[in-house]
Order: sequence, then structure tokens, then C-alpha cells
Amino acid sequence: MSISQRQTASGRPLRVAPAWVGAPTAMAGPETIGLDTVPVRDAVWIWSVRRYARLALWALPVAAVLYGWLTLGVTSAPGPLAVRLLAGWLATVSLIALAGLLAGSRTRRCALAGLLVTLAGSTTLVPLAALPEEAVIESAPIVTGHVPALVTAAGTITGIGLLLLGWAVFRSKLVNPADGVLLMLAAVAIGSESYSAKPVPTVGALLLLAAGMGLAWTGGRLLPKA
Repeated sequence: MSISQRQTASGRPLRVAPAWVGAPTAMAGPETIGLDTVPVRDAVWIWSVRRYARLALWALPVAAVLYGWLTLGVTSAPGPLAVRLLAGWLATVSLIALAGLLAGSRTRRCALAGLLVTLAGSTTLVPLAALPEEAVIESAPIVTGHVPALVTAAGTITGIGLLLLGWAVFRSKLVNPADGVLLMLAAVAIGSESYSAKPVPTVGALLLLAAGMGLAWTGGRLLPKA
């Protein structure tokens, strides 16, 4: 197969296979030229986004392992704050990749809504849950005694966002719908972390791990390799 060459912004040669850009093959007739073609720059952009999504989905099971470690009450180095921040960052990266993966499906609006709601809840939950209550009160105009209620609200919002993402996965017909069910079950368990018994968040972490492994494996098979 021949390779088309273009120049990137840095001046380096850019090699793109014609199969990506929809160029006519040797078996195609002249009447097919110009049909269903994509500019080279758009094809490279799509290929880069898909490669990012395929690799970033593996951050979800890693985040689930770190979250499960927190639910067990492990206090060894590097400490719960660093572990929670790392888990939140990895989960954010993987959920953005999941929403990007579902952008071409019929549930893209639900996936986008779930991503935005999850980000809104997690950005509020991480500092409230990781920092001591005294530090939160000193750094923000929050009345004493309201921090647990805010943690509960932020956890509920995060769970609702994950529930929407799980529903989007289940209805997308793009990946395994069982992973969507696992993600929704994990959303219920994680969203009820602040007012549920201790084993429930750990079970949620295990469900999130199973869903993340399934999504990463399916996404790796669904999307073209680099």
C-alpha cells in the first residue's frame, strides 16, 4: 500500500495510509473518486484521538484499584491524600476517553452529560473528602458541621454522573453492554460511600475495576492500533 506524505507544523514528514483518508484503491473506478473521502489532516486528528482513547481507558481500572485501596483504610505511604488525588486524576482521564469513544454513538449526549456531571461532583468531592474538616473550613466560607453534608452531596453528584455514563455505555451498542451495567452498579455503590456500610464502597471499587477492564479490553479491540 502506498503512503501519502504531508508536512506537519514542525516540518517533519507526516505519513498517512490512504485507507484512513478514504482515497480510492486500485480496484475502485474513476466514478468513486471524491466520494466518502476525508482530508488528511482530519484523518490524522481522528486517528490520534482514537489512539488516545484506546490507551487512556486503561486508567480506569488503575483508578479503581487505588480507590479500593482507600476504602480499605490503608494509611501507609504516600498517604490517603496523594492516593485519592491520583485516583481522581486517572478516573478523569479515563472518563474523558470513554466519552470520546462514545462520541460517535447514538448515546453521545448522555455520555457528555454524564462526563460533565461526574467532573462537577469529583472536583468538589476530592478536596472535601481528602482534606481535614478544619482545613476545609479555614480555606472556604463553610459553616462548621456542613462539610459532611457537602461530601454526601458531591458523592451523590459523582454517582449520578457515573450512572449516566453507564447508561450511555449500555445503550450505545458500541461496546459490551454488560460493562455499562457494571458501571451503573459501581456508580450506586460509590455514590453512597458517605452514608453506607464500609464494605459497600469496596464492592463499588471491585465493580468499577471489572467495568474498567472490560471497557479497556473492548476499546482496544474496537479501535485501530497505532
